[in-house]
Amino acid sequence: MSSSPVFSRWMASQKPRANNMRDAPSFYRNLEEALDVRRKCHGLYTLFENTWTKGPTTDFCSNDSLAFGASGRLRKAFEEELARNPDVQLGSGGSRLLDGNYRYIEAVEQEIADFHGVEAALIVGSGCDGNYAILEGIPRPGDAIIYDELAHASIRDGMSRSLAGIKIPFAHNDVDAFREALISVWDSQPLIRNGQKCVLVVVESFYSMDGDASPLKELVLAAKEIFPKGNAQFVVDEAHSMGVVGERGLGYVAALGLNTEIAIKTHTFSKAFGSIGGVILGNRIVKNALVNFSRSTVFTSAPAFHQVAAIRAGYTLMPQPETEQGRDNIQHLAKRFFEKITEHPIWKEASSRNIISIPLAECWQERDLHSQLIPICTRERYGHWLAFHLDARKYSVFSVSFPIVPKGGARLRVVIHADHTEAQIDGLIAAVCEWAEEMTEIERGTGNRGKVPWAAQQVYSTD
Repeated sequence: MSSSPVFSRWMASQKPRANNMRDAPSFYRNLEEALDVRRKCHGLYTLFENTWTKGPTTDFCSNDSLAFGASGRLRKAFEEELARNPDVQLGSGGSRLLDGNYRYIEAVEQEIADFHGVEAALIVGSGCDGNYAILEGIPRPGDAIIYDELAHASIRDGMSRSLAGIKIPFAHNDVDAFREALISVWDSQPLIRNGQKCVLVVVESFYSMDGDASPLKELVLAAKEIFPKGNAQFVVDEAHSMGVVGERGLGYVAALGLNTEIAIKTHTFSKAFGSIGGVILGNRIVKNALVNFSRSTVFTSAPAFHQVAAIRAGYTLMPQPETEQGRDNIQHLAKRFFEKITEHPIWKEASSRNIISIPLAECWQERDLHSQLIPICTRERYGHWLAFHLDARKYSVFSVSFPIVPKGGARLRVVIHADHTEAQIDGLIAAVCEWAEEMTEIERGTGNRGKVPWAAQQVYSTD
């Protein structure tokens, strides 16, 4: 079996190039040398067309978790929205503070606010833009930010622009470590201790590379206990829970019944919505502060009509029975995945050898909610090898390695979709375990295997 054209191109892109640029201008040579550092460990990222939109593979890779895009439902709703607004100008024409504000976007923002049960909504270019805007616009001088150490890169970048002078990470999802961070701020910052300044707690609902959920209830209780004056407030990035959990897909905060405890939420429309853009939810004070203090809002053009129309179209799909059935199916298939893979005969030995591990499979029966994101952890080189194998078996699941995750944290991220079937889940499990069996035989030195699995041999033969 020949290797996938995608991986053949990927393999070709990993060949060093700087040694052929001795006579090139230093500007380009220096860039190529930096890229060669990644090529050396097969870590160069490349752009290529996916294999599942029109190709033969099953998509366990994209963020189209509600299948709004793949099913064509969003496109149909979008076209209907365009038909209702035939004469609207496509571009916004400028910043929201200049001439880029328009009636349609204000109407949609109010609809979104009403849908989520909050006072105000501010549509932004993306979820990343939302995090930038919040963290550069909301904290005031003298405030502190406490954040989960695995928070998204956009949260970290936003904090670098923040006026808050104190930024303290806490160990991922560790409530005790969170309490220690709160206490350290209480002890060292008298203006925060007496309620004049604030603590902004920044977490995610579902963490994109780990698939686990924030212990949000416990975090809120700890913050209220240590800061009873209410000056510890929460920002929750709901990028991956939006649409997937909660009544009508309202998200993780709503599913936990914590809407009144969270000051600001960020939702994105490029995940479950299958579209583009993001929205910041809060009260009118928060929205006014963002409009005035956030450079990400002030110094950029307002979202264009077609983007806002696609967002509105997505919201029409959220309460529909088909969407609700899809949300239920994601929960069902996540449970099936954990049950079936841990029952496979190779699971115990492969996991004990650290060939594969799935942290979310531990005690999965005890969780009320499951995310659509399931990381399969493995060793650095093995991540590529497993991706090659799954591609050969017609499953699109790409590997993730440093710098997206810490060194030694290689994994494949499985994304379950609302339109997946039990047979597709079972097929993916069979393919993963087939590779685990092969790697186990290689490590044992049995089965007349070489040192490299067969799918990887096919890819490397194109080098």
